Amino acid sequence: RSKLAGTRQNCPAGKFTSVGPLLISTAPAVTATICNFFGASAVTAAENLKRLVSEFPNVTAVIQTIRQGEREADEFAHKALARLDRTFITPFDREDIHQLASKLDDVLDFINASGARIAMYRITAPPPAAGELATIILMQCQELQKAVSLMQKNGNILAHCVEINRLENEADVVAQQAIATLFEHEKDPINLIKIKELLEFLERATDKAEDVANVLETVVLKNT
Repeated sequence: RSKLAGTRQNCPAGKFTSVGPLLISTAPAVTATICNFFGASAVTAAENLKRLVSEFPNVTAVIQTIRQGEREADEFAHKALARLDRTFITPFDREDIHQLASKLDDVLDFINASGARIAMYRITAPPPAAGELATIILMQCQELQKAVSLMQKNGNILAHCVEINRLENEADVVAQQAIATLFEHEKDPINLIKIKELLEFLERATDKAEDVANVLETVVLKNT
C-alpha cells in the first residue's frame, strides 16, 4: 500500500511501445504499482505454497502467511483501482487494467485456496505431484512478475506469456496423471477425495496464471 508513493522514478518515459508518453504523463505510478505489487505478491505466495507441499513445515503459520498476503492484495487492489478510476487518462484501456488486476488476484485466491485444503482436510502427506504442481505455479508466477515489469519498458512480454502457457499445459499433464494414479492405488475413498481436490485446486491455479498471460497478450497486441 505504501508503494503508491514514489514509484514514478521506476517508470521511465516512452518505454512501452506506442503508449510510452501516456505511461508517464497520466497514471503511471498507480498502474505500474498495481502490476508490480501483484507480481511480487504472487511469487511470494507461490514460494510459500511450494514450501508447504514439499517440505511440510509449520502448516498453520505458512497458511496464515499466504492468507494474509491474499487479504492485503485484495485491499491494495481496491484502493489502487479506486484511485485509478479517478484518473482521466490511463496508460492503456481502463478495462484492461481492471481485468489484469482481477486475474492476478485470482492467482493469489487459488494459491490461498490450495493451501487451505491442506489444513482443512488435515492432509499430512501431499503426493509428489502436489509438489510438482506447486513448482509449476511458482515458475508461472516468476514469469508473470517478469512480464508485468516489462509493461514499463520496451520488453518482450509475449515471450513470458508463451512460457506461462507452456507451463499450464505441463500442469495439465501432471494433474491428469496424478489423479489417474490416485484412483488406481488409493483405497481410502475419503483420502482420495481430499487429495483429488487438492490436485484440482493446484491445477486451477495454473489456469488462473494462464488467464493473466492472456490478458497481457491482449494489452500488448492492442497497443502495438
